[in-house]
Amino acid sequence: MTLLTGMFSKRVACALALAMTLGVGMAHAQEARIAAVNSDRILRESAAAKAAQLKLEAEFAKRDKDLADMAQKLKSMSDALDKNGATMSATDRAQKQRDLSQLDSDFQRKQREFREDLNQRRNEELAAVLDRANKVIKQIAETQHYDLIVQEAVYVSPRIDITDQVLKALAASGN
Repeated sequence: MTLLTGMFSKRVACALALAMTLGVGMAHAQEARIAAVNSDRILRESAAAKAAQLKLEAEFAKRDKDLADMAQKLKSMSDALDKNGATMSATDRAQKQRDLSQLDSDFQRKQREFREDLNQRRNEELAAVLDRANKVIKQIAETQHYDLIVQEAVYVSPRIDITDQVLKALAASGN
């Protein structure tokens, strides 16, 4: 009987020690400072992101206009062929169709190159904005003693969302 009582008391003592250890661990976990930042808002609302967008628009404005002009020329040629095709000679009509087809191929190629170049430059500019934002986030984490700041989450409580603070710090740093 004393052997069973001794084993029982050892188990109870171990369970109490484990509970106390978990309690201390939980107390330390509660002290951890956690925050979250909405990267999408940074990329939409920050002055740096808006400046990057304006820079891209200026950089690609001429090519965009050239594509719009080319599209208008394609439409004009197509309309003219539809309107006058029946009265043209077979060779003239065939030549106009080849010209239209060639212009359409050039337009499609230039449009694809434009999209690819624009996407590449947009990604470069947005990466630079995020890099600057990450530096600001790291400064906030160090000065305010955060243990963890996440940028992508399924759900973020407004209580721990520091996106507004990051946007203000970015604006203040001139980035």
